[in-house]
Amino acid sequence: MPQLSRRNVLKGGAAFAATATLGAPTIWAQNIKDVTLRQFGTGVSNLNEVAAKVKEDLGFTLEMTALDSDSVTQRAATQPNSFDIADIEYWICKKVWPTGNLQAMDTSKIKNYDKIVGIFRNGKLTPESTIAQGTAPHSVGFTSGADGTDFVDNESGWMTLIPTIYNADTLGIRPDLINRPISNWSELLNPEFKGKASILDISSIGIMDMAMVVESMGEYKYPDKGNMTKEEIDLTIGIFTEAKKNGQFRAFWKSFDESVNLMASGEVVIQSMWSPAITAVKSKGVPCVYQPLEEGYRSWGGGLGMSASLTGLERDAAYEYINWYLDGWVGGFLMRQGYYSAVPETSKNYMSENEWGFWFEGKEATDVITSPFGDPLAKAGEVRDGGSFNDRMGAVACWNAVMDENQYMVRKWNEFIAA
Repeated sequence: MPQLSRRNVLKGGAAFAATATLGAPTIWAQNIKDVTLRQFGTGVSNLNEVAAKVKEDLGFTLEMTALDSDSVTQRAATQPNSFDIADIEYWICKKVWPTGNLQAMDTSKIKNYDKIVGIFRNGKLTPESTIAQGTAPHSVGFTSGADGTDFVDNESGWMTLIPTIYNADTLGIRPDLINRPISNWSELLNPEFKGKASILDISSIGIMDMAMVVESMGEYKYPDKGNMTKEEIDLTIGIFTEAKKNGQFRAFWKSFDESVNLMASGEVVIQSMWSPAITAVKSKGVPCVYQPLEEGYRSWGGGLGMSASLTGLERDAAYEYINWYLDGWVGGFLMRQGYYSAVPETSKNYMSENEWGFWFEGKEATDVITSPFGDPLAKAGEVRDGGSFNDRMGAVACWNAVMDENQYMVRKWNEFIAA
């Protein structure tokens, strides 16, 4: 069926007339308000504001459930009938896609497909870019056909996930409590911060932060941080276990709310962090910086996947929702938290010139920069931590990953947490 634009909101007679002239079945317009799509994912992007905007613009109901990353992985892999839309990260897709619980999505139905950034299509930000280590999104982003459970290394016309948001992650710091420059990942294990450091307790992500630290310390250079051997896993976790026994860590966190509380309270001054956590700390009036580091960023990307059991009107609604998602409003909302949209140019339509300049182009703010909720984050004259989109995404050293030795790594990680 033809894709309806988000502006043809399915309300009232005028909207019914609009859908009829587009050739879409009138029954679709009449029944769409009865559709409920169940979506789950992490708290990063499963936001009540998005569900409310879907209801307003598209007419149907989006029920959202926010879980931590490990719970998201487990649900997508083991409970295929419990959801319609899976809002998951690409490293999670590597675990979930082979189960057959998600269905391939036809890129010809995605109206902004040609505007999706190269990172998700061929792995490259620019034609000259080097593809970073780890599970790069494009490497698990395409499948061989409508019934594919494999991954292919080309734009096949069938995507596993439709990309939505991504970011370049680094360490968060409290500059007011540290009072000196921080420019290397190795600072996470600096004894100066004994009892005031933290790392996240999500093994597939935490191990990558560990690897960035180990390389920064000059202890070891990994051929591929995203696919370690058992010996490399032992080395990496061994270094951190020793630091843990020496009292380096105040805590280990699983949700960004936990990381916000640790940082805002001052219990922790340096830790693994996510962009909305930095935003949340700043919105409390507490200084917090997403510190650019010499070794580069650990990156992640997420997308929307459809349950294999989704058919008919619900599947049509899901495609409509995904097209709406890439149409700019959500992108603008998420970019105000420091994320990037898979289709940045549509987000620009929903941001002021000042916001776009600050968040995307790395320009000085010309006026106050606020969060999506109106909290002030930066004053006129300030620039974004790490600079422009190209500066930040161009300095990605590795992507969150699932290793061949994943089960071994998880076992060793759990031993580290319990040590």
